[in-house]
Amino acid sequence: MYAIGIIAASMAAVAYGVSTVLRALGARRVAIEQREDGKAGIDGSSSPSIESTFSTIADPAFILGTVMVVVGFAGGAVAARFLPLFLAQSIVSANLVVTALLGTLLLSITLHTRDWVTIWLVVLSLFMLGVSSSPNVNDEASMDFHWGLLIATIVLATLSLFGVYRGGSFAAPIGGAGAGLLFGAIACAVRVLDGLQPFDIVTLLTDPAAWVIAIAGAVGFYVQTVALQVGAVNGVTAMLVVGETAGPSLVGVAFLGDSAHPGLGWLAVVGFVGAVIGAVLVAWYSTGEPDHFGEAPPEKGGWQRGREVS
Repeated sequence: MYAIGIIAASMAAVAYGVSTVLRALGARRVAIEQREDGKAGIDGSSSPSIESTFSTIADPAFILGTVMVVVGFAGGAVAARFLPLFLAQSIVSANLVVTALLGTLLLSITLHTRDWVTIWLVVLSLFMLGVSSSPNVNDEASMDFHWGLLIATIVLATLSLFGVYRGGSFAAPIGGAGAGLLFGAIACAVRVLDGLQPFDIVTLLTDPAAWVIAIAGAVGFYVQTVALQVGAVNGVTAMLVVGETAGPSLVGVAFLGDSAHPGLGWLAVVGFVGAVIGAVLVAWYSTGEPDHFGEAPPEKGGWQRGREVS
């Protein structure tokens, strides 16, 4: 079962990476179409309208990306049942590298040395979390935990929706982090979901953890879509992978009995701190606006944030 969990998590990482780039491509195509049609569109200077978001969701590239989300969710769900959360989510977080590589091909994103350094800082830090994790898995949690997870999810969903539309220049990182935490809530809910073994549909549907999956999945998908409209794909994804890794990792350790190997607690701490710092740097160095129209000057290649002046 441990090997199956590793394979499922790896599949989820690839699927999520492909999905993110395809959905970002959909956002770009809709922005271009709306400008050609004389509509306000998405220009990065303000939050997108709900109409433009739903137009993005209807784009063929975005729809294909959504199919990949389902594949990723299936892989992540299997991994969450068979692996400690901070190992499962650490492997899934490798989608940041997949996103970066595909983004250079499909979105014409130029990655400088500093971008690769910060991206790999995130991935290697999350790998430290995975290496330090103990393989023991506890699927049992009190009903108070189930209800608490639901309440936390509702609060987080509300804050995320408010943030992506009222966050101004911080809307993209707020959306990325909010989506990541919501996806992390899904991993926690799948881990403790009742009614699977043995299968009981009534128990399954009446479990608050099942409602967490529905609410967090829908809102997380939506706020990530808005974030991809108003922010750079690598920056959004960096905040997302830390949210979906750090959140469940802390919950797993605090409430579900997940732990580090004896003597490797320090490695887990180093990995956690490195992942957070790396994600912030990726988001910082990524442009604050999506270059949907290919009109922005190229970014500076050094360690100072900004764009070259032509």
